[in-house]
Amino acid sequence: MIEKRVLLIVSGGIAAYKSLELTRLLKKQGIAVRAVMTESATEFVTPLSLGVITEDHVYGAMFDLKEEREIGHIQLSRQADLIVIAPATANILAKAAAGIADDLATTILLATDKPVLAVPAMNVRMWQHAATRRNLAQLRADGMAIMDPDEGEMACGEYGPGRLPEPHAIVERIIAMLGHFASAQTLASQPDFADIDHRPLYGKRVLVTAGPTHEAIDPVRYIANRSSGRQGFAIAAGAAEMGAEVTLIAGPVHLVTPPGVIRIDIETALEMQAEIDKALPADVAIMVAAVADWRAADVPEQKIKKAGKAPAPLALTENPDILATLAKHKQRPKLLIGFAAETEKIVEHAAAKLAKKGCDWIVANDVSGDVMGGENNAFHIVTKDGVESWPDSPKDVIARKLMEKVADEIGES
Repeated sequence: MIEKRVLLIVSGGIAAYKSLELTRLLKKQGIAVRAVMTESATEFVTPLSLGVITEDHVYGAMFDLKEEREIGHIQLSRQADLIVIAPATANILAKAAAGIADDLATTILLATDKPVLAVPAMNVRMWQHAATRRNLAQLRADGMAIMDPDEGEMACGEYGPGRLPEPHAIVERIIAMLGHFASAQTLASQPDFADIDHRPLYGKRVLVTAGPTHEAIDPVRYIANRSSGRQGFAIAAGAAEMGAEVTLIAGPVHLVTPPGVIRIDIETALEMQAEIDKALPADVAIMVAAVADWRAADVPEQKIKKAGKAPAPLALTENPDILATLAKHKQRPKLLIGFAAETEKIVEHAAAKLAKKGCDWIVANDVSGDVMGGENNAFHIVTKDGVESWPDSPKDVIARKLMEKVADEIGES
């Protein structure tokens, strides 16, 4: 296997010390690491320490003539397979969102044509601030992958989301992203692979949505549901295993990207709809995501405060019906599958949804128990020809069974 290369950008924050362990773990996995440090990062970790672990020069000076002559910011930005910003401070995220390039790190981000993964770490109030939320939304829309921070006690004594994820979790995400590139290269190099019986979806494009959406009420609150995203991720994994080119559009979840899957992270229903449009055309679309039906009509820039005993007014507006819109799309997938999470009259409601939405199949499940967030699921597949019911099984087993049914439907065409 060709050695993969990561360009690690370390920005200034107390979590910068974790970059040493992150680098060590990446190299243990056989991944080459070259490091760039912002000026403020060197206040927390010395370039010498990072250089010893990377076994390479650590870059930082934008106008170092030796660097510009021999490598330069353009070469640095394009010689890696993946660029990782860890920790990614609110400052570097804001600069990247605005296209500011005032040091080596931000210039690399503006000059690169390679995928970028940002791993934020900051104070909980900074993470929840409206400006940071806007910047994250812009970066996701620009194609940057964002790994949600962990929740816990901060160095400043506050508690909440904003802690840098543990290095082993970051490594898992990096390996998953690099695994997609390796899988894509492997498939591209074998267009005439003879025995494809074990890859019945070879050459097909599959679009999967998964997880919840988060619809902001104010900078610290949102409307959501209990979806864990596990079923959608399992379906994406099953499609990739069968040889499909898979795009997974995921709401805010803490799951590792399946090997061979292109993952696009979103937060809101409007962002999901926009990314679906970009992902088309596709042969199959499997809409597993539990999209919020409503969002706040207006989102204030400041946290809504309690005012006496009366509840704060919350005006809602409907989110777009993504499934129904896709059913009428000029690039409608040949096979369009919707999901129905129900608590009663499961099949009856699913049949009504099938007729209303205009899709080909509705996969219905009973979520009155612990299905959302649990390990198991049971399906009722409703089509115009009738109902097929599957017993309670682990979600990965259910996913493979569903993709086998999909392959039977479109694999030969």
